[in-house]
Amino acid sequence: MSKDASRCKVAAIQMVSTDSVKTNLTTMSAQVKLAASKGAELVVLPEYFSFIGQSEEEKVKWAEVDNYELGAKEQSIQTVLSDAAKENKVWLIGGTCPIFAKSKNKVCNAMFVFDQMGNRIARYDKIHLFKYKNGVENYDESAFCEAGNQPLMVDTPAGKTFLSVCYDLRFPEFYRRRCPEDVSPDVIIVSAAFTRTTGKAHWEVLLRARAIENQAYVIASAQGGEHNSGRETWGHSMIIDPWGDIIAECEFGKNIVLGEVDMKKLQSIRDNLPALQHQEFNLRKRLSC
Repeated sequence: MSKDASRCKVAAIQMVSTDSVKTNLTTMSAQVKLAASKGAELVVLPEYFSFIGQSEEEKVKWAEVDNYELGAKEQSIQTVLSDAAKENKVWLIGGTCPIFAKSKNKVCNAMFVFDQMGNRIARYDKIHLFKYKNGVENYDESAFCEAGNQPLMVDTPAGKTFLSVCYDLRFPEFYRRRCPEDVSPDVIIVSAAFTRTTGKAHWEVLLRARAIENQAYVIASAQGGEHNSGRETWGHSMIIDPWGDIIAECEFGKNIVLGEVDMKKLQSIRDNLPALQHQEFNLRKRLSC
């Protein structure tokens, strides 16, 4: 039976990463293999899948050079990602990896995309850096992370795929077309490590809103549980359709969420409710006249 080209099976992998890079990479590779055995063609990993330590600054310790730009022969995290994609014949969106930044003692929180042959197709650096404090928790990514400045959409077996990481999710304009000539994404990737506090309050509603307003599938892969550092992440990885319905989700712990991107369904929703065609541009300029 020939494959229906309008459908693509996808997977969001949920992890509870530790401070052992070796352990995390072993877990990741096993989960990608399992997702592939269940028919997944596109697999998404959570933010910081390779390392969550006692302090955020430790990520600098595990930073790698960009081996495609700088010619490094072997980098453990990037190499294992490439191997996992190639060995399982899947497209793999590699959560995030710490890559040396231009600023001293900082990293870029970089998301890599590998095709089914293990070739690196794209790199996106997280643009919006998380900052939050409530008297108990205190986070400031800008202290150790250098922000990216370029949104990125790539072609994958699931269609036009827009890349985003965690805190990016809070900025709806980030995902929207900038002008009438822009193409709307078919799929939005959200690789995250939402805290339990912010995740419980906002994770699902933000994900569903991004799906509805962009009439796109959302594949959200998250960290989910209590890490050996004491940090708690919200989990609840999920796949959402362009109508805003949750196709599949999990709660906490190591898991795999499977779903299907159906381009015929996506197009039907956009035809029936042509909201993307009704988007107005340059409203600020018009209102000032």
